[in-house]
Amino acid sequence: AMFGFAVIIVITVLAIAVPMLSPYSYDQTDFAHMLEWPSRLHPFGTDKMGRDIFVRTMYGARISLTIGFTAAAINMVIGVFYGGIAGYLGGRTDMIMMRIVDILNALPTILMVIAIKMVIEEPLNTLINSNAFFKPLQVLGSGIIAIFIVYGLLYWVGAARIVRGQVLQLREMEYVNAAVALGANKKRLIMKHLLPNCVGQLIVTTMLQIPSAIFTEAFLSFLGIGVSMPMASLGSLCSDGLNGIISYPYREF
Repeated sequence: AMFGFAVIIVITVLAIAVPMLSPYSYDQTDFAHMLEWPSRLHPFGTDKMGRDIFVRTMYGARISLTIGFTAAAINMVIGVFYGGIAGYLGGRTDMIMMRIVDILNALPTILMVIAIKMVIEEPLNTLINSNAFFKPLQVLGSGIIAIFIVYGLLYWVGAARIVRGQVLQLREMEYVNAAVALGANKKRLIMKHLLPNCVGQLIVTTMLQIPSAIFTEAFLSFLGIGVSMPMASLGSLCSDGLNGIISYPYREF
C-alpha cells in the first residue's frame, strides 16, 4: 500500500511540475524532429508531429488525475445527500428514491456515457464560446466538462447505496434517539450525527471511484470522443501509439 501510495505521489508531482518546467508544450510541433527515438532532449521520443511524448504524457496524467478526483468528489457529494435523505426518511420516500437508483444502476453505463456526452458536448461548446461568463471554462474544453456532467448524472449511485445503508443502521442508535429527544431537527440529525459516522465507508467508495473515472475518460479518449484534441490524454496517447506500435514501440510504452 505504501509503495502504491509513493508511486501515485511521484506521478502526481511529475504531472504538476513537468509541464511547468519543460521547454516544450503539449501542442508544440517540430516537423524537423518527427518520430524520434528517446533521447536526452526527448526522454519518451516524439510523435508523428514532432511533439514531445514525455510532456504530453504528463499532461495526460494531469488530465486523468483531475478528472478522477473531481468526478469522485462530485459523486460523493451527490451520493451522500441523496443516500442520507433516503435512509433517514425511510418509508415510501426511501422506496421511490431507491427505485430511481435501481433504474440508473441497471443502465449500461458506458453506452449511456457515450450517448449523453455526444448529445451535450456540442451545445456545451456553443455555450462556452458564446457566453462571456463561461469563457474561463475554455481552458478545460467542452469534452472534459461534458465528462464531469456525465459523472454527476450517473456515477453517484454506489455512494448513495452505501450511505443509505449506514444511515438506516445508525438512525436506531441511542445517541440519535437522544438528539431527537433534545429537539434536534432532521437537518441537524443528518448533517451532525449521521453523515459524519459514514466517513470510513465514504472514503473507501470515493477512492474506488477515482480509477473508475480515469479508466472511463481514457476509454472515451481512446475511441476519439473524450478529451478534445490537441489536448493530451492517456487514452488518446495509447490510440496514437497503437497505430505505430510495430515500427515505434516506445510510443506505446
